[in-house]
Amino acid sequence: MDVVSILLIFIFIILAGIHFNWALGGKWGIDITLPTTAEGQRVLNPKKIESAIVGMGLLSFGLFYLFRLELMPMLLPGWTIKYIGWLVPLIFLARAIGDFKYVGFFRKIKNTAFSKADAKYFSPLCALIGLLALGVQITGLS
Repeated sequence: MDVVSILLIFIFIILAGIHFNWALGGKWGIDITLPTTAEGQRVLNPKKIESAIVGMGLLSFGLFYLFRLELMPMLLPGWTIKYIGWLVPLIFLARAIGDFKYVGFFRKIKNTAFSKADAKYFSPLCALIGLLALGVQITGLS
């Protein structure tokens, strides 16, 4: 599972970088990554600080897998491995399932630019992250 953990580390670093880019005012990909109503109105309008917070969370998940691989000394109590290890797959599998309206595999709005990108990229990526993280957690291996 070392390879899986390393893959998760890279995925989280890349996703964190994208969110930090938005937090610093970057616009790349922002239009297609925010859900919209069928009429094209954004459902979310995140502030820069919110993008930074998400970026820090994603980076923290990457660090978690570094700690789990023992590639960095863990600065947290040992019980955090157990609980964060279940939190990561829960978050990403829940995101893949979605809110049953705008995001996820079971969304109702299906003909917007976001919903098409969500079906093709975002929800499958979240499912992949969730399943990989679940595999790491269940096997108990790094």
